[in-house]
Amino acid sequence: MTRRRLRITLGVVFLIASLPKFLAYGWELDQFRRFGLPGPDEAWVIAAGVIELAGGALLLADRFVRPACIVLAATMAVAIASSGIKEGDVVPSLTVAPLLLAGCVVLLARRGRPR
Repeated sequence: MTRRRLRITLGVVFLIASLPKFLAYGWELDQFRRFGLPGPDEAWVIAAGVIELAGGALLLADRFVRPACIVLAATMAVAIASSGIKEGDVVPSLTVAPLLLAGCVVLLARRGRPR
């Protein structure tokens, strides 16, 4: 897959993944409460939604790709650890999240125009 296709694919997936944090906030909040993250769960839901929405938009716009990938990769690592490994949520935390993390790492590793 070309860098451009990977960037666009990741951007779309992150945008879609952000939507439940806003459109199904109560359901997402119930999920986040199980993860045992420090601080208020409400803040984590909003933060995850904003990070996925902004990061996906930046990837689609081909702007600040490296910083966006760093933050998105960290978010996916937290999802894998807290939801996937700790709570055993296979979908999406042990399936989609590792793929998104890997995609971000590939974009970080591949040479391209710095943005």
